[in-house]
Amino acid sequence: MKSTALLLFVFLLWHPAAQAQEPFYKGKNLTIVVGTKAGDVYDLYPRLLAEYWSKYIPGNPNIIIQNVAGAASLIAANQVYNLGKPDGLTLGAIYPALYFDQLTKRPEVKFDWTKFNWIGSTVRSNHLLYMRADTPYKSMEDVRKASTAPKCGATGTASTGYYMPKLFEETLGTKFDIVAGYQAGQDIDLAVERGEVQCRAFTITAYFAREPFISWRKRNFVRVLIQTGKKRDEKLSDVPTIYELMDRYKTPEPPRRLTTVVLAAGDFGRPIVAPPGVPADRVKILRDGFAKAIRDPNLLKEADKRQLEIDPTSSEELESLAKEVIAATPEVVERMKKLIGQETK
Repeated sequence: MKSTALLLFVFLLWHPAAQAQEPFYKGKNLTIVVGTKAGDVYDLYPRLLAEYWSKYIPGNPNIIIQNVAGAASLIAANQVYNLGKPDGLTLGAIYPALYFDQLTKRPEVKFDWTKFNWIGSTVRSNHLLYMRADTPYKSMEDVRKASTAPKCGATGTASTGYYMPKLFEETLGTKFDIVAGYQAGQDIDLAVERGEVQCRAFTITAYFAREPFISWRKRNFVRVLIQTGKKRDEKLSDVPTIYELMDRYKTPEPPRRLTTVVLAAGDFGRPIVAPPGVPADRVKILRDGFAKAIRDPNLLKEADKRQLEIDPTSSEELESLAKEVIAATPEVVERMKKLIGQETK
């Protein structure tokens, strides 16, 4: 009898249902699919996060970065949404303006922006447009008056390099020749150095975070013509904002409404997402871990060392913003179609 009782005790002790359940993430790999090349600033942020995030996820998974570049991260977004198992082990670090492509019903879009599980964003991102200093375009007024439009490089229609110059055309009366199809931002910068293109629009964060921009600024290789914040960034105190220029050029209300929807991408910043269908408890684990990691003093110290600004957006804010932008009015959507070069039906 004692022997039977002992066997029952041992069985209960080691049976999975009777044990204290081990954390789901223990011994597992968590993959972040990054929609650009290694070394791009969109890649640097998830790599920094990965160094600290595991500590705040029960089970401490190994976090792997997988780069899937192309089409302004549309390829990566489609992959995460459709091919990643909804088990909380595959996440995406994607561009913040991919909702443009959904709003304008691009057939390549295989996701619903509102159905991603939003984990968090490391930094909000205002934008700028730089121009080679040896060109005749010293200000946005010069671009407005130019007989030949400057060439700006872009990766795809959801990239800042494409939609920002188009937004400036719509709101300020400028004209740019957009050369799209580059695989990543680094390729555009190389094209600028080679003289293939003359300008690029992208984030202020990236401009102050890495080469070649640090060296470029030292030798005055480029100048910044415009920024998109509602107030001037302290590092660009002599550069006008789009709002200042819209006031100067008396931009009417419809383009201003378009500007509001377009610049919401800056609030999405550099988002981390999970596919739909991930169990709610795992989503909560990832969100809570992200919120703790992004405030880790060691992460903040390392971010400062790497010249990466940290200005996080919570999952709740991202979720609400996603619903807001997808609910854009038909008038704004029609203007957006024009903005990114799609014919209206």
